[in-house]
Amino acid sequence: MEAINNLLESVAQWFSSIGIPDPIVHWGHPLMMSIVVFVMGSVVGLEGWQARLTTEPDVSQKSRMSHRLIAPWMFLFMALGYTGGLLSLKMQNQSILESPHFWTGSFILVLLAVNGLISKFGFGSEKSNFRALHAYVGSITLCLMFLHALLGLKLGLAI
Repeated sequence: MEAINNLLESVAQWFSSIGIPDPIVHWGHPLMMSIVVFVMGSVVGLEGWQARLTTEPDVSQKSRMSHRLIAPWMFLFMALGYTGGLLSLKMQNQSILESPHFWTGSFILVLLAVNGLISKFGFGSEKSNFRALHAYVGSITLCLMFLHALLGLKLGLAI
């Protein structure tokens, strides 16, 4: 962890040296991640469930394709936002490991990665158990994202 901390510290120092305004350092991560969580996350979840529950094959196929298109981008933006959040905390001289927001964010990335692997390797022969697991893990993760956002708002208001 010390190596990661040192790397984050050096990157945070570089970003601090280019003169990013304090409001952007403080609220940039929450603003951008709220778009990812509330817009992309909601669309991914709704499209996934619509593909799963609808009885209309055309609607199911369209929703499935939207879900498959948006979900990897959401994961990428979540991973980049996670890094941005860590840098934001470092730039504000805050401890990372003490924050429940850090731990929920870490757990969300793990769940998203696991869910991506389930879809990649578990759907091969239309195994309904893996599809159900994917749907419920995704829904739990989306709920955790909303909790994560609340914890982030609390953290942002506290520092």
